[in-house]
Formats: sequence, C-alpha cells, structure tokens
Amino acid sequence: MQLTLSIPALLFPAISLTMLAYNARYLAIAALIRQLHAQYKKTGSKSVGRQVQQLRKRLTLIKNMQATAIFSFLLAVITMLLIYLEQTFWANLVFGASLFALILSLILSLTEVQLSTKALAIQLQDIE
Repeated sequence: MQLTLSIPALLFPAISLTMLAYNARYLAIAALIRQLHAQYKKTGSKSVGRQVQQLRKRLTLIKNMQATAIFSFLLAVITMLLIYLEQTFWANLVFGASLFALILSLILSLTEVQLSTKALAIQLQDIE
C-alpha cells in the first residue's frame, strides 16, 4: 500500500472527535465528584464512598485515554512530516504506531464505559 499525505490526515477528525468526547466525560465526572463530595460531607454515606472509588478509577482511565489519543494525533502529524521528507519506511512505521495508540485509546474507553455502568449499578442498589 502506498502511504500518502491524505491517509494520516484522515485520522485528524476521528482523533479530534474522540478527544472531544473524552473531555466531555472528564467534565461530567468532575462535576459528579464535586456533587458527591458535598453529599458525603453531609451524610458520610458508604454508598458515596464506593462511588468515589469507581470515579477515581474512571478518572485514571480518562487521563490515559486522552494521553494515548494525543500521542496518536502526534504520531499522525509526524507521519505526514516523514512522508513529506520522503522517508517511506519510517512513515509506515510511525503510522502503524499511531493506529495502535488510537486502538489502545478506544480499548481504554470501552473499559471506562464498563466502569461507568458499574457506578450506575451502585446508585441503583442504593435506591432499591
């Protein structure tokens, strides 16, 4: 396959939208943590404590999701530079690493969604 400038450029909108979604998750969790912190100070509920543990894990995952997405974006830019400099071997190698970083970011996202579901289950148990 011939790697051209347009191929790594195709990753730009995908990675940008992914990072936007990750940022929205981060902001939602930050707001929830602030809300739970106030609730915990009032009630000292064990349920809130369990939710906070889940949120801590989710924050770590989101940080890693964002980092790998940014790394993927950076590698896509480097790929374009290498194509411009006619370094085909290195461009292919770096582009493969960029795709791998994006895959890793998406796997982390899937894991975070599963943790999110567990956090909701904790709240549902508390309601029941």
